[in-house]
Amino acid sequence: MARRIAVTLGEPAGIGPDIAIQAFQQPRNAAAVVLADPHLLAARAKRLGLPLVIDAVDTCAAGRMTVLPHATAAPVTPGKLDARNGRYVLDTLEHGVAGCLNGEFDALVTGPVQKSVLNEAGIAFTGHTGFLRDACGVEEVLMLLAAGPLRVALVTDHAPLQAVPGLVTQARVDRALRLLVDGLRDVFGIASPRVAVAGLNPHAGEGGWLGREEIDVIEPVCAAWRAAGANVVGPLSADTIFNRRGQDDAVLAMYHDQGLPAFKQASFGNAVNITLGLPFLRASVDHGTALDLAGSGCANAGSFRAAFELACGSAGEGAA
Repeated sequence: MARRIAVTLGEPAGIGPDIAIQAFQQPRNAAAVVLADPHLLAARAKRLGLPLVIDAVDTCAAGRMTVLPHATAAPVTPGKLDARNGRYVLDTLEHGVAGCLNGEFDALVTGPVQKSVLNEAGIAFTGHTGFLRDACGVEEVLMLLAAGPLRVALVTDHAPLQAVPGLVTQARVDRALRLLVDGLRDVFGIASPRVAVAGLNPHAGEGGWLGREEIDVIEPVCAAWRAAGANVVGPLSADTIFNRRGQDDAVLAMYHDQGLPAFKQASFGNAVNITLGLPFLRASVDHGTALDLAGSGCANAGSFRAAFELACGSAGEGAA
């Protein structure tokens, strides 16, 4: 059976429509079903000077796009946010999730959203990750960013820095390791993943002199995984953990700005944001809405292409 990938474009005034149109100028190896306003797509393609034929049936051909229509509530001007379209963004996401859960789609690729617009529209929305967790009725999910062999997962993601130490518990680190190891097997086909685990404190706590989270929380979890035969190393100092590139299949960081600065410096614009722990694969771009680039033709579609290619390769192979 041919695979079908649901695609949501996120904020209509951002670069989501641009990068999808740009990427779809090339043929694809799986059918992409875009959940969006066809009038928005036609107008954006015209502005970009790119050919686009909108189909109602599945197509993988260059310059053609299968669209399941969702109408925006207000006219869209590239770069200009309008809270009246907040519900439109959520509707496309809800359709994509429902379709993945009922078998209509095999995987979900998402474009960048503008959280402020959704909140201004009266929608409590903190990000794709939490929304997908709740929509799928799962207790735990894990954010993983990947660019080729470089992969970074986060024990905590969009949490204030002052809250992080209280969130780094043995149970949370253990769950993150389980989701990461399972995801590396299921999504990337790595039979025996090797994971490097970062400490929380500078120098991984310096033997307790700079904090005891490594001794009391992180090391016992790592030791238990090693005792069970897993390839887990750490806790390691976060300032040198990325010097191990090539030795590990993934790095597990304790918080957002511990793991992602080094990752994005090395791979920004070509990385994929993956949500592990869902009953289907969700892959997304690694960047925001870039309102200043919308409609300019200067947006980089590399991350969108990478997300779509990952979804095509993993769809139907089992949930992460």
